[in-house]
Amino acid sequence: MINPTIDTVHINFDSQALWAMNCALALIMFGIALEISISDFRQLFKKPKPILVGVFSQFIVLPAITFLLIYITKPIPSIALGMFMVAACPGGNVSNFITHLAKGNSALSVSLTAIATLLAIVMTPLNLQFWGTLYEPTSIILEEVAISPLEMIKLVSLLLGVPLILGMWVNKMWPTIALKMAKILKVVSLLFFIALIFIALSNNRDIFVEYIFYVFWIVILHNLFAFITGFSLARIFGLSTANTKSITIETGIQNSGLGLLLIFTFFDGLGGMALLAAFWGVWHLVSGLILAGFWSKKTIKKEELI
Repeated sequence: MINPTIDTVHINFDSQALWAMNCALALIMFGIALEISISDFRQLFKKPKPILVGVFSQFIVLPAITFLLIYITKPIPSIALGMFMVAACPGGNVSNFITHLAKGNSALSVSLTAIATLLAIVMTPLNLQFWGTLYEPTSIILEEVAISPLEMIKLVSLLLGVPLILGMWVNKMWPTIALKMAKILKVVSLLFFIALIFIALSNNRDIFVEYIFYVFWIVILHNLFAFITGFSLARIFGLSTANTKSITIETGIQNSGLGLLLIFTFFDGLGGMALLAAFWGVWHLVSGLILAGFWSKKTIKKEELI
């Protein structure tokens, strides 16, 4: 029997570590943006269906599926709110790399990351507020915390929007330098970010050990439904195999790092939320690599990218 006091547990994460995590996430986004150019958008906007399906999958269908999953499984309220937070975030930082391994459409993946990141400035706070309020147990937490969606929009803009625009500008001005920087910066910043997560886990190991088995099966189930959501929608709309892979991965690899930052900033590291986002951040790397390994071995028939 799980002790519901996890709803009142707060993960220990000091202001210096939080500042470092903010910088790491901004650097990761800057590193991704160094490989994005305006021409990437122009090419895909000629055939916008994959982009529209990807955005629809991430910001509309996944949060709705998450709500149904929570309604059926009825997890502890703070865990449920963590699920809403993860579902409200844009695609994760490693989705482009995993798409490349899976032999998906890398250009679509990169463009979806960029577009979802810009949309997340508004959609992440709004989705969290909308779905979290709709489910009564989590609405109580939101009322107690009384977060301002506008304040969250400001933070997400600084963490994602500014680095994205700055990185694209550097790519436009100095494309050769940008590509060299991107290769180094993405790896270094991502490793630094992962190290910070593990430090948080280590400093709060007693809490994590106590709840790991309860949280982990929920993360696995939630992540599986995210992959299924992306795959199903892509197939329903008749997209190519390469585009289907990209949208599946973009929907299943969520930016749980952003979720963690928002949880530490606005929810004071609320136990269930932080546990859910932290475990998701570890597990989606494992599940994404397994899926990429499976897909990379399958032969792709030549077909038009639609």
